[in-house]
Amino acid sequence: MVLDTEKIRAQLVRFIKTELARAGYRKGVMGLSGGVDSALAAFLASEALGKENVLALLLPYKTSSPESLRDAEEVVGLLGIRSEKIDISPMVDAYLAKAGEIDQVRRGNIMARQRMIVLYDVSYRDEALVIGTSNKTESLLGYGTLFGDTACAINPLGDLYKTQVWQLAEAVGVPRRIIEKSPTADLWENQTDEAELGFTYRDVDLLLEAMVTRGESDQKLEASGFDPAFIGKVRDLIRGNEFKRRMPPVARIR
Repeated sequence: MVLDTEKIRAQLVRFIKTELARAGYRKGVMGLSGGVDSALAAFLASEALGKENVLALLLPYKTSSPESLRDAEEVVGLLGIRSEKIDISPMVDAYLAKAGEIDQVRRGNIMARQRMIVLYDVSYRDEALVIGTSNKTESLLGYGTLFGDTACAINPLGDLYKTQVWQLAEAVGVPRRIIEKSPTADLWENQTDEAELGFTYRDVDLLLEAMVTRGESDQKLEASGFDPAFIGKVRDLIRGNEFKRRMPPVARIR
């Protein structure tokens, strides 16, 4: 899964520039979490549009990791892009006060959707398009909040597996600490993506490349050494989250 980083970097920079121009926009706005995906998207967007045309929104909740905020601020400083910090705690807590007892996943979804409300409001204010930060691994597995962190006008990272995001991030100069830290949506204390998923990104990307990119059968995957239970779990995730990867079906009246 080795990436030609120079070629892909140029392609994604061109994609961002072309798609914004096609829609009649010059500026982009994005959520900058302090993770590697949003950091990479910020590097690509600033190269494509110019630092003066990229606005990064830092949208912490009161339980968010201070380290994540610090890493986001470092990316802003390195790139010289514009930024605003907006604490979403009062907005989220106003709803949670009425919601009663809810689990961590529901709470996390509420945070993700509140962040997107802010992003789209600012995008209207500034006449800017929302640039997405979700990668191909997350999309295939359904590891994202519909109308939350998966919502965007364009998504430059959507065809990159997570391990390819790491490769490209290193090539463009994302700080190594951000690349190497445990991936997390930072939705609750000590939450990590891989603990939630039950497997590592490196393991699942190897399987997804064989299963999706090369279209190998389960029999061939098993012969290659993949555990049948792992294959079944990943296939179930892909099938079960198909609705997140497509526009809502429209009933055609005849």
